[in-house]
Amino acid sequence: MRYLFILVMLLVCQISSTQEDDLLSEIDTDSIGDQYATAAFKGLKIVNFESTKLVAKKELTFIVSHRFGSIENGFDSFFGLDDAVTRLNFVYGITDAINIGVSRSSFQKIYEASAKYRLVRQKENGFPFTIVAYNSILINTALEKENLPKLEFKDRLGYTAQLLISKKVSSKLSLEVAPTFFHDNFVAYDEQHNSQYAIGFGGRQKLGKRWSINLDYGWHLNRADGSPFKNPLSIGFDLETGGHVFQMHFSNAQAMNTNGFLGQATGDWSDGNIYFGFNLSRVF
Repeated sequence: MRYLFILVMLLVCQISSTQEDDLLSEIDTDSIGDQYATAAFKGLKIVNFESTKLVAKKELTFIVSHRFGSIENGFDSFFGLDDAVTRLNFVYGITDAINIGVSRSSFQKIYEASAKYRLVRQKENGFPFTIVAYNSILINTALEKENLPKLEFKDRLGYTAQLLISKKVSSKLSLEVAPTFFHDNFVAYDEQHNSQYAIGFGGRQKLGKRWSINLDYGWHLNRADGSPFKNPLSIGFDLETGGHVFQMHFSNAQAMNTNGFLGQATGDWSDGNIYFGFNLSRVF
């Protein structure tokens, strides 16, 4: 884990004045008028769910996501530090409306490729919502043939198709709903259908010029009876500091890809089985 913290410190120290202007210029652009709504969300994710924000044309954003283990074990695991999961994600803006991304997560050693593209934008005297589509394909490389002798490459694959529908209600409040389809060729619980459906709900409330509180929840629509997995509920805070957005959060899901946190969340808020984490994004 030492490399991760060194990397984070380097990213924080490399904030340039130009990049500060890029993000800080968005802070006060909350009026809509006859123009498109801007800055509904400052992070590419609300907490777990993707937001309708996209990376600008020809910009590369690097996101370090870290989710510690459950805090319920206290000092035995140093409040989850010993069981941390890391995700490294690169997102590039082909245009202002089309992004592509690649990532690697230590959770199930997942590699993922994604596309995110805006279909329509909110405008005060026009369409009332911003709608963005999100698709991804992942490879679970942690599955071992020794334990699954009939394992084929296709069994490692998973897919996600999502519509992200957001509305900037006011200068301080933004809301989002995310109907989601995801499919895993291999499921951890035998009774679970491979094709799964969910609806995500999320929102952002500004607390100040640089701070906001974020919340999202995933309602799984066809979870198998007897499944040990839970619906993901997450709450966090965004801090804008010039060249990056720093997101701190608590969630009952340790996985950070859509198939993982919607299909395999194991924590329970009622008994303290939750995970602390952060996302740190850096624009190049």
